Amino acid sequence: MTARTGEVFGTGRAVSDIEALLAGPVPAAGPTVDEGEPDTGEWSATAGEGFRIVPLWESGDLVGVYEREWEEAEEAAAGHLADLVGELDHRWGAHRTAGMRVPIFRDLAGEPLPPLYRALCDADCLGDLRVWGPVGGRWVAVSLNQCDGDAPMILVAVVADRPIVELDDDDQDG
Repeated sequence: MTARTGEVFGTGRAVSDIEALLAGPVPAAGPTVDEGEPDTGEWSATAGEGFRIVPLWESGDLVGVYEREWEEAEEAAAGHLADLVGELDHRWGAHRTAGMRVPIFRDLAGEPLPPLYRALCDADCLGDLRVWGPVGGRWVAVSLNQCDGDAPMILVAVVADRPIVELDDDDQDG
């Protein structure tokens, strides 16, 4: 569960959240730390060496949701991502995609990952990243994620003070 549970998606709000993330601090070094809401403990951010990840939206619970209703939830989530990507493309130019296939396989094999990709895997944010940058000296990415068929779909944003690049199969250091 994230701090965005129960909120209605709005492209304008998501863009505003990303702009605030761009203007905010990003740790230059240090351990990766998850942050939660004080009252509920729900995930509100993850910050680590050179990056910050925040949830922008979370779908409703999908336990017991099947067939057409599940497809409609998936289509709505994909539509939110497409709307947000379209708006960010309009603002910052065409995005590029950084796939998560290599980080996922490295994670499954217990191999080392750069801190950003380790944090994404640890948070079950396994959707491919749509990346822009540099934007004001930083890189921005968004992704749509679902850790299993019953879990909510989660739209997240990443801001990094270094390029967000797709990992190569044979690049162990990232």
